Amino acid sequence: MIQYSVYTARDADEMTRLLGEVFALRDPPAVAVGLTAVEFESFVRLFCPKAAAEGLTIVARSAETQEMVGALLTEDSSGALPSGMEHLSAKFDPVFDILGQLDTEYREGRSVRPGECLHLFLLGVALPYGGQGIAQELVVRCLANGASKGYRTAVTEATNTTSQHVFGKLGFVERARRSYEDHRFEGRACFVSIREQGGPMLMEKPLTP
Repeated sequence: MIQYSVYTARDADEMTRLLGEVFALRDPPAVAVGLTAVEFESFVRLFCPKAAAEGLTIVARSAETQEMVGALLTEDSSGALPSGMEHLSAKFDPVFDILGQLDTEYREGRSVRPGECLHLFLLGVALPYGGQGIAQELVVRCLANGASKGYRTAVTEATNTTSQHVFGKLGFVERARRSYEDHRFEGRACFVSIREQGGPMLMEKPLTP
């Protein structure tokens, strides 16, 4: 049995380790640029204070062991990036570039005000717990939690075919897409090794009828 709850500050160390391990091993862009678990943990940790303050992130634990087995790091999409981003590994730069292009295209002509749009951006499930519907349930509960706080829209950057399928089943639709094969960062084809994943997709779902 899996228990779900809203993230609190005491979850920081476990969530950081979980997402760092899962993304370094399984997220196509992170794998393509060679990010290690420790390097990815540094990125996750920057968002932990904001996650605790906003109450939008959902975590999953084994009811038997109380071990954290999944997390969906979520933020108010109108907020600024946390301080410390400049100290992250330069390996992140191509990833930020391709995902930033999605965000720029989506935001063109839109004004995003605080309390309106959820940004679901790091969804991970511990490897032994894959295939049990935990990822989908994390999304469902995250959306319900956000809607209860008055949020009207949710967006995510789905970076692989599996996450695109999960979000698509839950009513998210494509708003912008990029190609891993075609993308160049400083003249380099950083993502050609993951061309079979197609490319990252910004997906959106309304939370109100």
